[in-house]
Amino acid sequence: MAAAGTALPVTALPVPLSGRFKGSFAYFTIKDRLPQILTRTIDTLHRHKNEFFEEHGEKGVEAEKRAISFLSKLRNELQTDKPVTPLEDELPDAMLWNQYLDYQRNLSNGNGGPSWFQSPWLYVECYMYRRIHAALAQNPPIDNFDVFKEGKAQNFFESQGAIIALCTYFQELLKNIKDLDEKQLQEEFFKLLQVSLWGNKCDLSFSAGEESSQKSSLLQCLEDMVPFILVNDMEKLWSLLQNAKNRKTDKCKVRVDIILDNAGFELVSDFVLADFLLSSKLADEVHFRGKSIPWYVSDTTKNDFNWTIKQLQAANHMWMSRCGINWEGNLKKGVWVYHDHMFWTLPHDFSSMAEVAPDLYADLQKSNLLLFKGDLNYRKLTGDRKWEHTVPFHQALNKFHPAPLCSLRTLKSDTQVGLKPGQAEQIQASEPEWMISGKYGVVQFDPAL
Repeated sequence: MAAAGTALPVTALPVPLSGRFKGSFAYFTIKDRLPQILTRTIDTLHRHKNEFFEEHGEKGVEAEKRAISFLSKLRNELQTDKPVTPLEDELPDAMLWNQYLDYQRNLSNGNGGPSWFQSPWLYVECYMYRRIHAALAQNPPIDNFDVFKEGKAQNFFESQGAIIALCTYFQELLKNIKDLDEKQLQEEFFKLLQVSLWGNKCDLSFSAGEESSQKSSLLQCLEDMVPFILVNDMEKLWSLLQNAKNRKTDKCKVRVDIILDNAGFELVSDFVLADFLLSSKLADEVHFRGKSIPWYVSDTTKNDFNWTIKQLQAANHMWMSRCGINWEGNLKKGVWVYHDHMFWTLPHDFSSMAEVAPDLYADLQKSNLLLFKGDLNYRKLTGDRKWEHTVPFHQALNKFHPAPLCSLRTLKSDTQVGLKPGQAEQIQASEPEWMISGKYGVVQFDPAL
């Protein structure tokens, strides 16, 4: 990975969302939600004290105490708006983080170092999760403990009804998929895209770790939810995949990359969409991209990815189990591939990827379509800035155009571009919280031309 930097002169872009704007969603997130997440993390470690003792003896208990002390100090720094400090661990990404802190210090032009409420929200929120990771990574023998794993597993189990309904629907669909004409295939594609979109509501960082499972089947209410899709580029995605399929040769395979967000129900909805792409011959391979460390409470890691498939395989339900077996088979055949990369858990927005992680950028350029799931990916796509709502998506991407890309996102933060004139104002008049409620979504496409 290359050194950190920025893609454009800062003056050319709107200011980043930040806790310094009192009353903003960023302000309330830093003031309330982030300390809640830290408190839950500390509680989780407390609750596992006996388990650490059973597995590792006194060393495990001592490590737990050190990790809790580290996290309590972090919570105090956050709540008292202390300056952000360099990382002191030896982990592979520490240098990049510390370079990014220097970059933020240079931006402040001598107005004091970056602090929790005065810095870009995206930066300090990512920084908190990186420090949570350090609290464990620096304290063997509990260094591989995922403090968010319980919540992710709970989300999966509490969404059983919705998962069963989705797996059943999909397995029934597969029986007849060869007989569907183009129009019917398109309808099914749109359906499963929407399930994947609304599956993004199940976000534990948004609910500060409170329960956020998908209880009911989404398939029943998709039509009712169409009016809440503020940008709906599903037709463009269909055309792109159809064209790629028609141009396909033996040497040139159609590849779709899904940049994952949450584990639990959302991940299962992404698996179903990915399997549909293969089964309908719209794609030949699907590459999944997850996080290399526990992140934003419910983000998918490699462990979550493999655990979910194993849970499905072992399920006491025929269609859930069938899905799990088939998906394990897709991984073995190499038509599904899982990757993680350090870049996804750095503070940089995606406009810096070509410079900071040229290997990742070059790999994404090989894809026919990049599907970016969720809110954090949208914030990083658009730089998490105070954009006018009517600014074109292409412009807000700030030269990040490795391949045709699409954001599937329910709105849970204060940034949204590509809307029609007056569209935001109209919603705002009746729903002041529209940007943060998770009620609205986008299927927003950029052709990367």
